[in-house]
Amino acid sequence: MELRTFKGGIHPPHGKSFTEKKPIEKANEPKIVTIPLQQHIGAPCQPLVEVGDKVKVGQKIGDAEAFVSAPIHSSVSGEVKEIAQKHTPTGQATCIVIESDGKDDVDESVQPKADIQELSKEEILKAIREAGITGMGGAAFPTHVKLSPPPDKEIDTVILNGAECEPYLTADHRLMLEDSDMIVYGMKVIMKAVNVKTGYIGIESNKPDAIKAMEEAVKDEAGIEVVPLRVKYPQGAEKQLIYACTKREVPSGKLPMEVKVVVNNLGTAAAIGNAFKTGMPLIERITSVTGSGIKEPKNLRIKVGTSFKDIIDQCGGYEGKTGKLIMGGPMMGLAQFTDEIPCIKGTSGILVFTEEEARLPEPQNCIRCGKCVEVCPIGLMPLYISAYSLNNMLDKAEEINALDCIECGSCSFTCPSKRPLLETIRVAKSEINARKRKQQQK
Repeated sequence: MELRTFKGGIHPPHGKSFTEKKPIEKANEPKIVTIPLQQHIGAPCQPLVEVGDKVKVGQKIGDAEAFVSAPIHSSVSGEVKEIAQKHTPTGQATCIVIESDGKDDVDESVQPKADIQELSKEEILKAIREAGITGMGGAAFPTHVKLSPPPDKEIDTVILNGAECEPYLTADHRLMLEDSDMIVYGMKVIMKAVNVKTGYIGIESNKPDAIKAMEEAVKDEAGIEVVPLRVKYPQGAEKQLIYACTKREVPSGKLPMEVKVVVNNLGTAAAIGNAFKTGMPLIERITSVTGSGIKEPKNLRIKVGTSFKDIIDQCGGYEGKTGKLIMGGPMMGLAQFTDEIPCIKGTSGILVFTEEEARLPEPQNCIRCGKCVEVCPIGLMPLYISAYSLNNMLDKAEEINALDCIECGSCSFTCPSKRPLLETIRVAKSEINARKRKQQQK
C-alpha cells in the first residue's frame, strides 16, 4: 500500500490508546447549558431570544447579518435564564444560559431536507448556513463560506480530512467506524455544493479499521476515493493534506481554492449529512475526553453548552493533581484556566495532563542546530522568525513569511533547547496582522 505524505513533520507520542477502542457514548443530559454567541471565525451573533423565553431543541437563538458568521441554536428545550458575558474556551463572549426542562422538545423548524439531487447549489449553501455548520476540526470556520469560492475560482476536488494526526484525539476515528455512511452522505452534499466529481478521504495508516470502514462505505460511490496517509504530524493540516492527496502546492499566502481544492473535516461532513437527513442543526459534537489526568477517558457525544466540569465528572473526574486542561489536542489545542466553561462546536477534545506531565523545562539558548527548519512543514525558518519577534523586528519577520506559519508547533516540539518558538511566532503574526488592519483603516 502506497502511503502519501508531505515534507517535514514530526512524530509526537501517540497518546490515542486512552480512547481509540472506546465506542461513542451519549453524554448525560445537561441541566444547564451556556451557549456562546460566537463559536466561529467571523462576526458574532446577536441574540434572538430574551430572558424568560421558552426555547426548543434546534431553535435558532442567535444570528448575524454578516456573510462570515454562522447561526447558533439551542441544544436543549427549556427557559432562557440569562444573557451575559461569560468565560468560554476562546475568551469572553456573550452567552445564552438555558435551564433544561428535561423534555427535549424539538423545534417545529427541524425538518429533513429534500433529496440533494433536487436542490440547487444556492439552496444547499443556504441550508448549510441555517444549520450553523462550522469546521469541526477546531478552526470553526463557517462552512457555507468555505463552499462559496469567488466565481473566478474553479474547484475540481473535495478532500475530507480523516487524518486526525493530533495526538490523543480519537473522535474522528470512532466516527468513521460508527457512522461512515453519514460522512459519505455529507461529502456528497459538499461535492454537489461546489459542483465537483472528484473527492478524497485522507486517513492515516494507523487507523486500518477506519480505512476499511470508509472504503466499504464508498465502494459504490463514483469519484470518491480513500487515500491512506503516512503517520506523521501535521498530516491533517490543510496544505499538507492537499499535497499528500493531489501533489498540488498551495502558494504562499494563498488559500486551497488557488489549486482548485476545498478541504473539510469529516466531522463537518457528518454534521452536514445529519442536517440534511434529519433537519437538526449543529447542536452537538463528538469529543474525546482523554489524558492521564482523567479517571475514565471516553469518546462522548456532547450537547453544545455543556460545561467541561460536567463532562469530566461523567468520566469519573480528575486523576491525580491536574497540571493542564486543554481544549483540543496537545499540539494545537488551547490551554484553559478553569473547567467552568462550555463545550462549543470546536471542542474536538478535552485533554487533561497531570502536574508532573505538564511541567516544562526552562528554555535554553538556541544552539543553531536547524532542527526546527528541518521539520517545519511549510519550509520556514522558525528560529529567525522567533528571534525577530522577541526583538520586535516585525518587518524582518514578515519578510521571511511569518504569516505562512500554520502554528502546528512542530518547531517547539523538536527544539532541544525548548525555546518558545511557536508562542513567539504567534505574537509576531498577531502584531503584523494588527498593523495591517490599522493601515487598511487609514
